[in-house]
Amino acid sequence: MSPITAADVAKLRAITGVSMMACKEALDEAQGDQEKAIEILRKRGIAQAVKKADRTQNEGALFVAQSEDKAALISLKCETDFVARNPEFVALGDSVAKMLLDKGMDATKTATEKQMPEFVQKLGENITLGEMQEVSAPAVGSYVHSNRKIAVIIGLNQSGTSAIAKDVAMHAAAMNPSYVYPEDVPADVLEKEREIWKEQLKNEKKPEAILEKIMLGKEKKFREENALVKQPFVKDQNIAVEKHLNGAKVESYVRVVI
Repeated sequence: MSPITAADVAKLRAITGVSMMACKEALDEAQGDQEKAIEILRKRGIAQAVKKADRTQNEGALFVAQSEDKAALISLKCETDFVARNPEFVALGDSVAKMLLDKGMDATKTATEKQMPEFVQKLGENITLGEMQEVSAPAVGSYVHSNRKIAVIIGLNQSGTSAIAKDVAMHAAAMNPSYVYPEDVPADVLEKEREIWKEQLKNEKKPEAILEKIMLGKEKKFREENALVKQPFVKDQNIAVEKHLNGAKVESYVRVVI
């Protein structure tokens, strides 16, 4: 048998779309025979999985794993909501999130790439690992909506607790704040809003003398409506989120939607 070259591996990869490592293993087993190597990959379900890769993945689910001071969030993409609700798909998502929490991104990506062809073959759809997020803070809380389409992680400083962080994560899932604090709103976002307000005030024919005061009021309102800590708390509309935080500061805010 002639030695298997990098060119042989590259050729098989071009035909099948399978990873270089899987192609090398198949060629070794097939003693360099390309056709046999393709057959080996097809029997393993890998080549078939690649054929499915062209299909659009507009569905999926979100998964979170956490400890007291760390949380990991992943999105797992698929083609239909039917598969997104499949118990095996959900179990896979939970295991990948736990792996990310325990072993980090690089190890999770490597392990998932090896696992995925088996699940593609089993569930009959293209499945890929999407977004991955990690949060570390003295107190961490998370919330995943029942349909697994919205997930939030909140990290608080040492003055916070996991219970409070979870409450705030639930609030953020429902209210979708764009920023944590009013001062976090970027200047370019404010500038666009100011242009809109100016046009509105022109149409309302407000006196020139009070325009600046009105603009400042609109800016303050816009900042607070879009800031997590200033929004009315979903569990008690009589207080703002910052009141429920009870002195704790938000260090991290991650919100992912499918």
